[in-house]
Amino acid sequence: MISILIADDHPIFRQGLALTLKEAEDFELCGEVGTAEDAYRSTVELKPDLLLLDLSMPGGGQSVIEQIVREAPDTHVVVLTASEDSVDLSAAISAGASGYIVKGVGGRSLINILRDIRDGQHYITPSLATRVLGELAQGSTNGDGNDAIANAQRQRLEALTSREREIMALVATGCSNRRIAEEIGIQEKTVKHHMTRILAKLKAANRTEAAMQFRDYEDAMEET
Repeated sequence: MISILIADDHPIFRQGLALTLKEAEDFELCGEVGTAEDAYRSTVELKPDLLLLDLSMPGGGQSVIEQIVREAPDTHVVVLTASEDSVDLSAAISAGASGYIVKGVGGRSLINILRDIRDGQHYITPSLATRVLGELAQGSTNGDGNDAIANAQRQRLEALTSREREIMALVATGCSNRRIAEEIGIQEKTVKHHMTRILAKLKAANRTEAAMQFRDYEDAMEET
């Protein structure tokens, strides 16, 4: 069973979403909340597989994503929002969200997306992802292409959380997941979960590529 917590301040929307999820036999609704504070508290307490989080709620859903990711690392945070703002998208993914879904998605599609995210995949509503990529491409043509790429890479590295930086520092020295877990006192599966998020944030194909990016970034910081 896939346990899921719904965080949205509109009761009618929550009820409709709950009914949709109940149609799938492999989903188990473990709670509904209406504020960012309750979303954080309930996620840490219940540790659901998935947290469906709206951004426009009392306290601001965006404000608790990084904290939830840090304190409930086995929970996949999935933003389900009406916002198609690229800034909101970037902030959510940088904070550690595994998915960003724009409201209006069909029930069956949502269920399939959530299953994929639970299995370790990441998801962004395609139309929004296409627009954001277009904005990035346009930005790179307005200046030096190499500078644009370097700046984008630097911003992604700076978006890593302190825990992710700690893990990447060890990855860059060649440590395995098991060794990293021993060094910082967490479970190996938690390290793997962090690495999945790190690779997604850095847009790296594997840990070797991520390590190269991190070392280059650290060297550049030392030079400055």
